[in-house]
Amino acid sequence: MDYKSLKSIIEGLLFLSGDEGLSIRQIAEITEQRNDLVSRALEDLKEEYVNQKRGLQVVQIAGNYRLATLPDHAPYFERLAYSPSRASLSQAALETLAIVAYRQPITRVEIEEIRGVKSERAIHTLNNKDLIHEVGRAEAVGRPILYGTTKTFLESFGLATLSELPEPSSTDHSDSLEEETQLLFSKLDSQQLTIDEIEQK
Repeated sequence: MDYKSLKSIIEGLLFLSGDEGLSIRQIAEITEQRNDLVSRALEDLKEEYVNQKRGLQVVQIAGNYRLATLPDHAPYFERLAYSPSRASLSQAALETLAIVAYRQPITRVEIEEIRGVKSERAIHTLNNKDLIHEVGRAEAVGRPILYGTTKTFLESFGLATLSELPEPSSTDHSDSLEEETQLLFSKLDSQQLTIDEIEQK
């Protein structure tokens, strides 16, 4: 492949890897290119983002490269997270919350394997609403973040402890996502709490 295509592929890989990122070695293995070429492509991509004043940046954290937003834009992201139009939980966010609630601690990759789709935005929304948070790191390659529910989650759903979550009838965890989501929705509905009320706490 040509150098321009390599940079384009790397950009896509960084986007898909989310907050876990990728190391030079991982990118080199995936693209079947030399480490030094991948390293140069990453640096060039990083400079292009800066020179073109893009809304994202390429950063290196704990040896892994990832795409990240710009710190200067943080006030706008906060407005998006807490805008009235985003006050209620979407189906994607509710599904993700059900997975975290019933199967915590759990990584983003495991959540996406259960849902079958990308879940980074849903996780970001739930984290901003203080319904889930980071509870540790998994003992796996890249040390991915483990997510769990918060005290705000318990308060919002009227639970003293997680043991009070409604029990799904199905014992097959691979097929119980829909039931878990419905149980969680019913629990929230019975509390007559909206996400607007949650945010006002």
